Amino acid sequence: MKRGLAALPEDATEAGAKGLRNHIIIIGYGLNGRNLTKAAISANIPYVIIETNPETVRKEKEEGKNILYGDATHVPVLEHANIAGARVAVIAISDYVASRQITRQIKELNPNLHLIVRTRFVNEIDPLRDLGADEVIPEEYETAVEIFIRVLHHYLVPQQDIDRFMTEVRADGYQMLRSQPRSLVSICDMSGCLFDSEMKVIQLEEGSFFAGKTIAEIGMRKNYGVTILAIRRQEKMEPNPAADNELQSGDVLILFGTSENMNKCMELCRSTIPSG
Repeated sequence: MKRGLAALPEDATEAGAKGLRNHIIIIGYGLNGRNLTKAAISANIPYVIIETNPETVRKEKEEGKNILYGDATHVPVLEHANIAGARVAVIAISDYVASRQITRQIKELNPNLHLIVRTRFVNEIDPLRDLGADEVIPEEYETAVEIFIRVLHHYLVPQQDIDRFMTEVRADGYQMLRSQPRSLVSICDMSGCLFDSEMKVIQLEEGSFFAGKTIAEIGMRKNYGVTILAIRRQEKMEPNPAADNELQSGDVLILFGTSENMNKCMELCRSTIPSG
C-alpha cells in the first residue's frame, strides 16, 4: 500500500479519480468541504474528496460520495486523486503547516491547476500565495466582509454596488482591508441612503382593517406612506401587486417605508379600526 493510503481496506481507496478529467479535488471534509461537495454535486462538477478520518470516509462512501482515505501531504495520495488531470483543488483543512506543504506539492505536480486555500488568519495569506496558491480565503476577513455586506443591504445599497465591493475586496488579496482604508464613495454615497427606511414582513390578522379592501381602496402609499412590494397568499408570491388586488386575512405583506409609518401599518394589520 502506498504511503498515506494505509489503515483502510482496499475498497476504501480503490477507483479514486480514475477516469476523471477537469475535476475538483476537495482536501478536507469538514464543514467547508461538505458544503463544497454539495455545490459540486448540484452543479454536476466531477469531484474527489481526500479525508484523513477513516470513519468519515467509510460513512460517506456508503452514501455514494467519491471520497478517498489518505493524507494529502503525501504525493502518492495526490496522484491517486489524479492531481495531474484536475482543474481545481481546494484545501479546506485547518492545519496551516499541512496546508503549506500540500500547496507546494500540488503546484509542483500540476502548475496549471487553480488552487484555492482556506485559512484562518490574515497573516497566512502571503506565505501561501508565495508557495503558489492562486486564491487564499481567510476566515476572519470573509466573516467581516459577510457582515459588512449585510450592513450594506440594510442601508439599501444597490446590489450592483455590493457586488462591485465584494469583487474589489477579494481581487487584491483583501489588501483593501489590510491597509489604510480608502474612501468607498464608489460603493455608496451614504448621504443618499434612506437611513430611516426599511422593509418589513407583516401578516394580516383576522378582522384586520385592511382585510377585504383593495390596495386602491386602502390608499396604502397615499394615506400611510408605505408601499406594498409583494403579497404572499398561501404558497403563491405576487410581486408588485395591482391596485385592484383585494387583501385577505392571512396575507403576508412585504412593505417598504419609514419605521414610523411601518409601525402604524402594523397596528392596522391587527386592528379593525384605524388609529388616529
